[in-house]
Amino acid sequence: MTLQIPSASNSESALAVSDAVFGVQYNEALVHQLVVAYMAGGRSGTKGQKTRSDVSGGGAKPWRQKGSGRARAGTSRSPLWRTGGVTFAARNRDFSQKLNKKMYRAAMRSIFSELLRQGRLVVATDISPSEPKTKSLLDKLKGLGFDKGLLIADSIDNNLYLAARNIPHIGICDVNSLSPVALVHSEKVVITAEAAKKIEAGLS
Repeated sequence: MTLQIPSASNSESALAVSDAVFGVQYNEALVHQLVVAYMAGGRSGTKGQKTRSDVSGGGAKPWRQKGSGRARAGTSRSPLWRTGGVTFAARNRDFSQKLNKKMYRAAMRSIFSELLRQGRLVVATDISPSEPKTKSLLDKLKGLGFDKGLLIADSIDNNLYLAARNIPHIGICDVNSLSPVALVHSEKVVITAEAAKKIEAGLS
C-alpha cells in the first residue's frame, strides 16, 4: 500500500506502508474495548471515606443503657450520628483494565486503517515550522486542508510545541504518546512520514 504525500509544489510523492498495519478490517468491538480500557486507566480512584471503625473515638458508651429517657447508644461514631462514620464508605479503587499487547496492537491497526479508509488520515513530509510562530504552522496546515484534529510527529521540537499550543481544536503528540481516544475523536489526523514508519514498525 502507498500513501500519497502532498507538498507545497503541488507535486505528490508516495510512502510505501504495510497492508498489515494500514489495510486491516475494522474491528469495532476491539476498538471499543481499547478506548474503554484507556479511559478507565486515567481514573484516579482516590475517593475515600471512613466507616464507623475508621473514625477516631467512640470507645466509651455515651450514656447508660436505661433510665436516661434517650434512645440506646453504644458508640458516638454510629452512622446515625453527625460525627459518625459512613454506612457504605467509598474506598480507593483501581479502575485499570488489562489489555494484552496483541489486542492493543490489533486495535490500533484497526483505528489507523479506518482513518485511512475514511480519508481522515493525511501524511506530510514535515509539519514543524521553521520558527516558533502560530502563523507559520497555520500556513503549513492550510496547505494540507487541515484546521481541526490531531498532529502526530515522530518527535515534538520546541518550534512545533510553541506554535501549536495556542491553536484551539488542534492537538499534538509524538509516536510514544498516542491516544486511541484522540485518534477516534479527531476529525482529521496529520502524521509525518517518519512517524508513520515508526508506527508501522511498532504495530507490525
